[in-house]
Amino acid sequence: MPPLRGTGTDPEAEHPEYAGQYRLEARLGAGGMGVVHLARSASGLRLAVKVVHQQYASDPEFRARFRQEVGAARRVSGAFTASVVDADPDAVRPWMATLHVPGPTLADQVKRNGPLAPAELRRLTAGLAEALRDIHRAGVIHRDLKPSNVLLSDSGPKVIDFGISRPYDSDLRTETGKLIGSPPYMAPEQFQRPREVGPAADVFALGAVLVHAATGRGPFDSDSPYLVAYQVVHDEADLAGVPEDLVPLIGRCLTKDPAGRPTPDEIMATLRPPSYDAAAFVPSQRRPVTGGGESGGGESGVDGSGGDAEAVTHAGAGAAARSRKEAASGGGRRRWLAATAALLVMGAGGVWAVGAGLGPGGSGGTGEPDGPKGVAEAFSPWRTPLRTAGSATPVCSPAEGFADGSGSGSGSDSDSGSGSDSDSDSDSGSGSGSGSGEARSGRFSGLYCAAGGAGVSRLDPSDGRVLWSHRAPAHGPSVGVVAVSGGLVHTAVPGGKLRAYDPVKGEQVWDADLSPYLGTPFDAGDTLLLVAEDGTTEALDSATGVSLWRHPLAGHQRPDYALYDDRTGLAYAFEHSAYGSTTLVTAVDAATGHTAWQRRLDGMLTPVGTSDGALVLTTMNGDAQTVGLVRYEPGSRHVVRLDLPFRMNEPEVVVGGDTAYLLAHGGTLVAADIRPDGGETVRWQLETAAGRTSAPVLGAGDRLYFSAADGRLLAVDTERGRLLGQTGPRLRNGRLTYSSALPAPVAAGRTVFGTAPDGSVFAVDGQDPARW
Repeated sequence: MPPLRGTGTDPEAEHPEYAGQYRLEARLGAGGMGVVHLARSASGLRLAVKVVHQQYASDPEFRARFRQEVGAARRVSGAFTASVVDADPDAVRPWMATLHVPGPTLADQVKRNGPLAPAELRRLTAGLAEALRDIHRAGVIHRDLKPSNVLLSDSGPKVIDFGISRPYDSDLRTETGKLIGSPPYMAPEQFQRPREVGPAADVFALGAVLVHAATGRGPFDSDSPYLVAYQVVHDEADLAGVPEDLVPLIGRCLTKDPAGRPTPDEIMATLRPPSYDAAAFVPSQRRPVTGGGESGGGESGVDGSGGDAEAVTHAGAGAAARSRKEAASGGGRRRWLAATAALLVMGAGGVWAVGAGLGPGGSGGTGEPDGPKGVAEAFSPWRTPLRTAGSATPVCSPAEGFADGSGSGSGSDSDSGSGSDSDSDSDSGSGSGSGSGEARSGRFSGLYCAAGGAGVSRLDPSDGRVLWSHRAPAHGPSVGVVAVSGGLVHTAVPGGKLRAYDPVKGEQVWDADLSPYLGTPFDAGDTLLLVAEDGTTEALDSATGVSLWRHPLAGHQRPDYALYDDRTGLAYAFEHSAYGSTTLVTAVDAATGHTAWQRRLDGMLTPVGTSDGALVLTTMNGDAQTVGLVRYEPGSRHVVRLDLPFRMNEPEVVVGGDTAYLLAHGGTLVAADIRPDGGETVRWQLETAAGRTSAPVLGAGDRLYFSAADGRLLAVDTERGRLLGQTGPRLRNGRLTYSSALPAPVAAGRTVFGTAPDGSVFAVDGQDPARW
């Protein structure tokens, strides 16, 4: 049911213990503008509900500011803030409900226990820098970062209270004559030029907060706020007691000139490995949501310091000449990765030999050992740098379909090939050994990766060596995808060329012009589906490029393809109505073009998976937030709708069995039961402390994997909702890059392949995430 408005005879108007539909159970604290209460949602989630004081509720300016606070909190809701669940800024007593974050404020922690230890201080520095990065990326300036607005949770610091925050494009100005902020943590420009305050003011406040955390006092200390204001503008910060190694960084944060302060990215880069021992907060406990109750589960041995500290030797580093059967066995049924997932410059450049133009100095070609010593026998982590352009993160797709075997390649780890630009099979010179790619237990026969500046390459999944690569042209379109279908490797550039390559030799087999089509092809088994400008769908045989069928889908103007079911051979097209009130869903036989069934369903829906013959879809509200799941049974035409307990921002979804896993922007991961049995929808919820993430993928052993924007690869136990481990960040030149989408990792048996903004492709042991 929708939240009740606080007017008339509704419960909220008569009884102050209600905020909308939420009964307020206990008082958590109070501030100058309102009181924060503990409450629970209908599903049992603990909420923190802020209710505005009555005297401010009648002030139009305050209501406008509170409405802005709600909007700002929603924009930045995620891993580093308390996610907004519900709000009503227009109620008689305006209120906002967020997820309750257990843990003290930084102010309380320091007051009770004294200054933080150096390691704790570094973790706090890293966490708050990452929080400010995501807040600023959302277009928001907090303007009141202080110890009492930092919650210390088991998944890292959470920044709260956006009561005086301001979007970059806000028309709500600071009122003349009023001091907006908390003087000990305000930047000089907030006193001098309040209308020109930018993100750098939050960095100044971060420096002041860190001094307080390190010493128990601020960098500018006085009982008089006027004297503090003078000191902030004119005096040097008092950094006595701050750990020596952090003094330069915190001093830069407290520079008077906003232009001289570091950005959050630069702060994180300063703390990066090996000195950055706080890549992310890994909690000691997780509390799965089960029927509203909470149960803790301990975990240990998770190290976020990354895998570059120690080198390991290659196992099975040599490679025999690959059988040409790989060309036919690689017809895996994989979806095309998002066209914006990575930068890829495609062209007609010739095949070039192993190592040519790869890695630092152009001498790559052999995967670098990566990861700690002592991992399970017969597995060696590796890392291969690709020379990429700009902020390109490589995107990879595997060739699969061969039977498991017990053999493994062996031989030398020497660089293969002479670097000549011949079209010969570059595998022939790749070393000596025994066994073919198909004989390697649990391994794919090939890993194909693309990135801007590096073109498309084939990597040996056992050791990361580049077996062949297509040179990228110096100029041309830079966005594309790579996928394996019909036994060939395909690359595509929207509006450019679709090209198919022999997976073993790297020779181009056929190409097609994509200029008449929208976006890039949708991979539907051994068929590639393309949608023309007029909405017509054309299907190409992915092995030959021959057109299999071409016609419009009945009822559709411009359909989107979102899902392919390998078991049934059905591709699912969908299209929202003009106002988003309904969605037309069509199941199409990808090979023949015949419509298996079609149904118009209520709501703005997107197909995300199948479960026991049923189609699973997400449903969005008018703000494009995911608010629930829909399960549709084509045989009975039965529809079941499952509400989520809170709204999720742009979640990526993967369905496994009777569970849908939703990973939202901000790092909130939810496991939702999609069985229509009337039980609780949410099985568990986890805050992953990852601001931006890739789509999640399911792997062996009840594992779920996804990548973070800083290059981390994370593993989660899908049964208990626990973070099992994560790699360290892999930044490009110490800076966090930003792209419109992140490539998902590849899970292949015990191996998980990840990609990172430093241009590298790496492999880790999926059986031992705690040692990543």
